[in-house]
Amino acid sequence: MTYRSFEEINEKIKEQKAVVFTAEEILRVVEEKGISQAAKEVDVVTTGTFGPMCSSGAFLNFGHSDPPIKMTKVWLNDVPAYAGLAAVDAYIGATELSETRGMEYGGAHVIEDLIAGKSVRLKATAYGTDCYPRKEIESDITKDSINQAFMFNPRNCYQNYGAATNSTDRVIYTYMGTLLPRMGNVNYSTSGELSPLLNDPYYRTIGLGTRIFLGGAQGYVAWEGTQHNPCRTRNDCSVPIGGAGTLSLIGDLKQMSTEFIRAGVFERYGVTLFVGVGIPIPILDEDMMRFVSVRNRDIQTNVFDYGIPKRSKPVVATVNYEDLRSGSIELNGRRVPTAPLSSLKKARDIALSLKSWIQKGEFLLQQPVQPLPLEARPKTLEEVEVK
Repeated sequence: MTYRSFEEINEKIKEQKAVVFTAEEILRVVEEKGISQAAKEVDVVTTGTFGPMCSSGAFLNFGHSDPPIKMTKVWLNDVPAYAGLAAVDAYIGATELSETRGMEYGGAHVIEDLIAGKSVRLKATAYGTDCYPRKEIESDITKDSINQAFMFNPRNCYQNYGAATNSTDRVIYTYMGTLLPRMGNVNYSTSGELSPLLNDPYYRTIGLGTRIFLGGAQGYVAWEGTQHNPCRTRNDCSVPIGGAGTLSLIGDLKQMSTEFIRAGVFERYGVTLFVGVGIPIPILDEDMMRFVSVRNRDIQTNVFDYGIPKRSKPVVATVNYEDLRSGSIELNGRRVPTAPLSSLKKARDIALSLKSWIQKGEFLLQQPVQPLPLEARPKTLEEVEVK
């Protein structure tokens, strides 16, 4: 039975009468009232996540100089940006490293500095043309001195993600953090029951055009994320076990906050960007209420051995997020400490902020213009010898 539509919910939001809970708060409501009654009473459930999302970056338009230049190589605070676009457009990737500072500073830091209102040094070179005769330029830019500055992230918000450990006799340094020898620790990176796509496992309400919280501002789902893989094996609660769906996100960098966009460095691995994302889930019917009632104990993931440098890493255990968040799990008959790469506190802040925006009538829901694919499997890259 359908209880409400996007349009009906938006009318209640405009009147500041919408009933909104976060994905943690709704669990108590369901315990007290049951799925059916809660579905009748609640309009929206908000989600949140804040973690390292390496597949992120920003498009920038610097404006034209006099004489004009067709930029072919661009550096921002000595971090290379991609300029194979129009004359004064560039894309700065979060993981790109400074040519002088290496892993100490990268594209993520440039993005954070721009959001913070700091001045960034621009350097560009060109080969020169009749209409773009200039061959080099240096200047200082800020987010206010340039034209567009919008974040475009090809892959954010993994629906679930594998945990990591290390069976070797040495410390290894990975995008899952520092992993101690002989399975001395386990790291994981999902906000569990608060995570957006885990609360809409079949993408019934999240798709192209969905309005979201992105970095402290309003943003949108632009496309399926790269490596989108909805065909993962799912458990009895419809939760995929391991990395599954992903989202490509877009939003105005100028409106974002460094409270929810932060640069980070993984020791001896590289630079990443911590991105805050929140997505509202409209409660259209009882099925949606059942989905948003998912608990950490219902969400399972595999623990992979990152000590094996192969594309397909061995699975050493399957665990749930209640166990992971307890601080330790059992591996090979002994307790091993666990640690999150994502921030539960920030995820809660995001879900609460989004809840507040909706309650105040400042954030309307956007029905997707196209659903995310439910049938897709990522391909692998196989080496082909030169003949």
